[in-house]
Amino acid sequence: MSETNAPSERTSQERRTGMKRGTAVNLGILLVVLALAVAPLAMGAGDGKEEPFTGADAQAETAIIENDPGYEPWFNPLYEPPSGEVESALFALQAALGAGVLGYYFGVVRTRRKLAATAAPDDD
Repeated sequence: MSETNAPSERTSQERRTGMKRGTAVNLGILLVVLALAVAPLAMGAGDGKEEPFTGADAQAETAIIENDPGYEPWFNPLYEPPSGEVESALFALQAALGAGVLGYYFGVVRTRRKLAATAAPDDD
């Protein structure tokens, strides 16, 4: 088995920065995500609107009402939440469940790859 990735051996970049390449990439991705989340707020997106960050459904409904005030929807929702807070909570729950499923999937795939790499015979 090759010992090139032994913990005691560090690359020159690791010695200079004190972090591994994967950690640096993850930190960079985190900074980009934070910048994307903060940029609309910093640029004043939504200033002057009653509800600045409404969803596409609400914006479409507003546009339809402005263009055709007599429009009657041909479909009613199956469930109408009693308040906006309940609707937001259900949306957050849906997002959390989806993130949990994705996290579980990626964890399983990563673990399988690690186990396969550990069980694979050496090519020496």
